Amino acid sequence: MRTIVTADSVNTGEMDLGHALAIDDGVVVGIGAKRDLYQPGDHVIDFDGGHIVPGFRDTHIHAIPYAALLSGCSLKSAVSMDDMLDRLGRYARSLPAGAPVVASRLDDESLRERRLPTRDDLDRAEADRPVVIYRYCGHVAVANSVALKMSGIDANINDPEGGVIDRDSTGTPTGVLRETATGLIAGALARGAPLPAGRLIDGLTRLGGLGITSIGAMVGYGESPYEKLEAESELFRQVADDLPIKVHALSIASTPADLVASAMVLDAGSSRLRWLGVKRFSDGSLGGHTAAMCSPFSDVDTVGTYRLTPADVDVAKTALDLGGMVAIHAIGDRAVSGVLDVFDELLANGAESDDLRMEHVSVASPELISRFARTGATAVVQPAFLASEEGWIAKRLGPERASWAYPFRSMWNAGITLAGSSDSVVEPPHPLWGMAAAMDRHGINPGEALTGQQALGLFTTGAVRAIREPEPFWMLSPADFVVLDVDVTKATAPTVHDATVLETFIDGERLEIDRTLPTWVD
Repeated sequence: MRTIVTADSVNTGEMDLGHALAIDDGVVVGIGAKRDLYQPGDHVIDFDGGHIVPGFRDTHIHAIPYAALLSGCSLKSAVSMDDMLDRLGRYARSLPAGAPVVASRLDDESLRERRLPTRDDLDRAEADRPVVIYRYCGHVAVANSVALKMSGIDANINDPEGGVIDRDSTGTPTGVLRETATGLIAGALARGAPLPAGRLIDGLTRLGGLGITSIGAMVGYGESPYEKLEAESELFRQVADDLPIKVHALSIASTPADLVASAMVLDAGSSRLRWLGVKRFSDGSLGGHTAAMCSPFSDVDTVGTYRLTPADVDVAKTALDLGGMVAIHAIGDRAVSGVLDVFDELLANGAESDDLRMEHVSVASPELISRFARTGATAVVQPAFLASEEGWIAKRLGPERASWAYPFRSMWNAGITLAGSSDSVVEPPHPLWGMAAAMDRHGINPGEALTGQQALGLFTTGAVRAIREPEPFWMLSPADFVVLDVDVTKATAPTVHDATVLETFIDGERLEIDRTLPTWVD
């Protein structure tokens, strides 16, 4: 049976197209006015006062850590070291005896002490079992003494390539691990329980309640055993036939062999799961002072950590040979430049522009934006970072570089395709909040603000390119769409932030959602 869905407006993210959609067998077969689309026998669903837009795509999200966080321990709102330790203690008491305590989203900028904790601090919370906490950027971890000992991290260990182990004046590790050094603590987390499949399905369903119909899922995050590449790949394969939303998986693989193995698992033959490509890193984060900069940060004498190596290029070439995409994380201006060098090499060797994504592009000068535009690659951006960083980004970058921060309008004007995402668990996975931040800018370079139409396009028409989906609302495209209570293309940023998702449709079917369940833990 055909279905006609009507509302006050239908907007693709680029243009208004009428007031109704006609759907048959899960695809769009017509768009325009109800009177022109209706045929006898059609089932009609009217949303008086509603506004239809394409389903939101979060093109860069750590889905398994997100699902784990919903019943885990978030430290983002902790205001002091004692507050943080109290939260850790209460969470530890909820776990089985001896199980490792893993918490995330620590924001040292919000602590009264304005510093990262050390092993000694964490020992005050739990001295008899491993404790590992992650800064909210995901690029810095802190381990207690038990976790360090179980992982063999002592004064005799060398820093890994692309990582730093903070040490005191005697050379003893303080517990703070940066970039690739965070991977050294796997031994301390080996007793952690894997995420049950049902909790992943539950978390993805809650994403659907936010209007998200498809995600670009980063597979293999490193915080726990179930967040390693093999385990995450297998977990997605296990739930492939039960996925409530569409998952396009980017494998965080460091070798061609690992990438091939992950791709084989993730190409499960399911209409809701497919392997998309590879994810690599060229640097870290602004908050952790590990973003790779051309000149030192303004508040700390470091240029960050540049991580890109010839091995990363080899893995990227393998992804392209397999028919996948290449997505490379780049936040600092040095990292952005280095990734553009790699893109130029890949393009010279036959890659297509549509195969290339740069994740974040947080600090980019006008010259770098011009170089980026010439590659034709997609920029996958996170507007929600603006809300988190407004209090310190100018101090960290200095006046000139701060004016290059998150240059969305400049990139848009240069013709660069922008795709929106949250990078959750770094930020809340609420697309409407991301749109509002792109419009509002939270005081960071207001001239780089996007219009409501452009902000919607980040999570719809721009996003589909980043995950290789069909353009929304064109004939025979999947009927993945959202009904909102406001027209976000004409609303103010605060109104967009507070808008409500009335319904989410995937392949023409309403997604059943329990809206009493939380979608975020802060």
